[in-house]
Amino acid sequence: MRRARIIAALVSFSALLLATAPSALASNGGEGWYGESNDVVITNSMFLVIIFFPTIILILSLIQWRLDKRKHARLDAKKRSAANADPRGGW
Repeated sequence: MRRARIIAALVSFSALLLATAPSALASNGGEGWYGESNDVVITNSMFLVIIFFPTIILILSLIQWRLDKRKHARLDAKKRSAANADPRGGW
C-alpha cells in the first residue's frame, strides 16, 4: 500500500511539472537561456557534441581496460596460489 502511495505521488508530481513546463518555456518569445540561436551557435554546439561522444567512449574504454587488467591479475594470482598450496593442508 505504501508503494502505491509513493508511485501515485510521483506520477501526480510529474504530471504537474509537465503541465507547467510549456508556460515556463514560452517566456522571452521562445528564446532559450543562451540567447538567439544562429548558424554559428548551432555549428559550434554540434562540434562540441562530436568531440564529447568519442571522448566519453575513450574514457569508459580505458576504465574497462583497467578493470579487466585487475580482474585477470587477480585470477592469475588465485591460480598461482592454488598451484603452490601445500597438499598436506594443516595450519
